[in-house]
Amino acid sequence: MNETLFQVLTSIIPLVVAIVFHEVAHGYVAKLLGDPTAAELNRLSLNPIRHVDPVGTIILPGLLKLAGGPVFGWAKPVPVNKWRLRNPRFGMMAVAAAGPGSNLVMALLTAVVLGLLSRTNLGGASILENAPFITANLVNFLTINIFLALFNLLPIPPFDGSHILEGLLPRSMAVTYAKLHRFGFALVFLLLIVIPWMIPSFNPLAWLLMPPFEWLTGHYLSLAGTVAGH
Repeated sequence: MNETLFQVLTSIIPLVVAIVFHEVAHGYVAKLLGDPTAAELNRLSLNPIRHVDPVGTIILPGLLKLAGGPVFGWAKPVPVNKWRLRNPRFGMMAVAAAGPGSNLVMALLTAVVLGLLSRTNLGGASILENAPFITANLVNFLTINIFLALFNLLPIPPFDGSHILEGLLPRSMAVTYAKLHRFGFALVFLLLIVIPWMIPSFNPLAWLLMPPFEWLTGHYLSLAGTVAGH
C-alpha cells in the first residue's frame, strides 16, 4: 500500500469510528435523561454516513495528518433539546460529558485489545507484528480517542467542556456565558488557527492538551503492556 494512503487511512478510519461513538453517546445519554430527539431523527445509529461531515471528519483530518499536525475533527452534532431533558441544567452537563467519556472508555478497551493481540502468536510473531495496518489503526484509535476527549473538554463554545462549565457556573453567570455560543466557531478558529499562524510561538492547543495527553497515553500504553505480560 502507498505510504501516503496508508497514513491517511490509518488516521481517518479510527477518527471516524471514534467520532461516531462520541456522537451516539451524546444521543443515548440524552434519551436516558428524557430527550428522545436524536432517536426520533434516527441519529442513534452507528452508521458513519449518518454522522460524517465531509470537511470535519475526512478532509481536515487527512490534511492535518499529511501536514504532521495533531489529528482531530468533528461530525454532524447529534441534536439535543435541553428543554426535553427532565433536568435541563444537569442533563446538558451529563450529555456533554458522555462524548469525551465514551472516547476514554474506547481508549481503555483498545489498550486491552492491543495487549491481548501482542501476546497472541501467529507464525512465530504476534498478530500486531504480522498486521501493520491493523496495528496502526488500533494505536491511532487509542491516541485519537484520548485527544478527542481532551479536545472536546476545552471550555470553549461549542465544545462539550463549555456545556459542562455552563452547568457548573452560578445561574446568572451561566446565562452570560451561554451567549458566547453564537461566536463559538469563530472563537475556535481565531484561538486555534489564526493566532498560532500569525504568532507561531502562541500555541494554546499544545500548552493545554499535550501534558494531559502524554500523561494519559503513557498510562494507557502501560495498561496494554501489563495485559501483554511485559
